[in-house]
Amino acid sequence: MSVRINLPLFDGNAACAETDPDAFFPEKGGATRAAKRICSGCEIRDACLQWSLDNREPGGMWGGVSENQRRALLRERGRRAA
Repeated sequence: MSVRINLPLFDGNAACAETDPDAFFPEKGGATRAAKRICSGCEIRDACLQWSLDNREPGGMWGGVSENQRRALLRERGRRAA
């Protein structure tokens, strides 16, 4: 898979900038450990996660958080806003 992330916040400071994007877009049920490890030391991790939540990004690992985890965060956000 060849994915080019082209967003303003993803500059040279992103730990994933020089990483194989396949690690961040595993097949359903695939391992996410590599992406989480890369994200754990990234200086823009929080901004990356926030972007994915704000834009309802449906796929991949963003800010070290999986699709299922982001859906849970969004549900929690909705409950707090209600």
